[in-house]
Amino acid sequence: MTSMKLTISRKLILTHFAMALLAVLAVVYALDRFRTLNDLAFKIIHEDFYLINTSKSMIDTLLAQENAEKKYLVLRDPSFEKIFRQRGREFEGALKALQRRPFAVSKANPERLKELHNRYQSLFQRERRLISEDRIEEAFTLSEKESRLLIERMASQLRSLQQNAEKEMDFRMNTINRLGTTASRITLVLTAVTLIIGLLLAMATTINISRPLKKLEKATERIGEGNFDYRPDIARHDEIGSLAQAFGYMAERLKELEALHLDASPLTGLPGNLAIEKEIGRRLSEKHLFSLCHVDLDNFKPFADHYGYAWGSEVIKEVGLMLVAALGRRPDLENDVFLGHIGGDDFVIIADPRRAEEISGEMVRVFDEQITRFYSEKDRNKGFIIARDRQGIYRKYPLMTITIAIVTDDGQRFANPLVMAKRAATLKEYAKAMPGSNYIKEEDFEKEAGSGAESAPSFKCS
Repeated sequence: MTSMKLTISRKLILTHFAMALLAVLAVVYALDRFRTLNDLAFKIIHEDFYLINTSKSMIDTLLAQENAEKKYLVLRDPSFEKIFRQRGREFEGALKALQRRPFAVSKANPERLKELHNRYQSLFQRERRLISEDRIEEAFTLSEKESRLLIERMASQLRSLQQNAEKEMDFRMNTINRLGTTASRITLVLTAVTLIIGLLLAMATTINISRPLKKLEKATERIGEGNFDYRPDIARHDEIGSLAQAFGYMAERLKELEALHLDASPLTGLPGNLAIEKEIGRRLSEKHLFSLCHVDLDNFKPFADHYGYAWGSEVIKEVGLMLVAALGRRPDLENDVFLGHIGGDDFVIIADPRRAEEISGEMVRVFDEQITRFYSEKDRNKGFIIARDRQGIYRKYPLMTITIAIVTDDGQRFANPLVMAKRAATLKEYAKAMPGSNYIKEEDFEKEAGSGAESAPSFKCS
């Protein structure tokens, strides 16, 4: 039996086979790593972010519902009962959304949350009955003990869900970093072996894979360090390009979420100046007609000086709740409306013109109905308070009113959000000079000014 000779051609064939085998192994391994990294990035975006945002939102809703319960016990105002029920429906809606997502059911245990929330709402009904029977002390005891315990249990479960989701996101980010580093190193080893074999094709193939891996590894490290503006320079139409796009989207979402978290008002929870400017800019660029409403409270500073900043903060929070409640009266249009808190007693409503006027009219009406609750009986009867002005002189100040200035555009007049916001602020200062609570539209003001009337136009809607 003669042995097969290892000829040059056969050596070349074996060498090519070995090179091809190494290349195939490198590609298969890299594609598997890319798929794994892509899956991890997908889960971070569509699972971890979702659970973090949902749990935070549900905690805020739960605390708002508890706040309405406490205010109802103290003030016995049916409007707080309505707010309580509205927050309850929002909480139940979030629970249903969780139940529709299989990955969230095992982590969130929505059935347990639903059971606790139902018990909490049942306790509120008992508190209402006790209040109606003038058994106030029993109602407060029930609220402080049983209701408070249920709130703490639900909040604890939601905080645990949020913390677990954040840990899972950190774990997946670390896994992406580790897998990216490992894949890069193994690919470089295969590259070295292929270079020893001496085939340029294998070297080119490996470099084609290793370079984007290095960029993705660097991008992972930079994003992990908080540099959300860093983008890997990868323009491809394959799995690597898809992963690079996923990294870019993830970085944008992280940056946006962090900015919104830092920008949101800690008092009302409404978006702050960055989000407001971004929303105005977006609507101007879309060239669709919309209205910007600047909401301001009249005589708020004397009120806060007279009653203290803490009670003034309660007024600000209540105005935020009024805005949300006014929005909730038309849930079919809720997604088209943006609410923001500039700061202090200044708020913003952004909506289509008809909806903006509806909300403004509703806010004027509700504000005038409810604001007197924040004054003492003595001041309510007098219809004014006495407080120091900026020069330190005591003066009479009327009860607070609300002024809303409405500016409308379709992206043709205002070059940027700052110009439009400045126009709304100017119109607001004009409207504040009118007595009582008002909302004023820019076109009405211009029509009145164009008529040559010397007296200020009145758009009182209280």
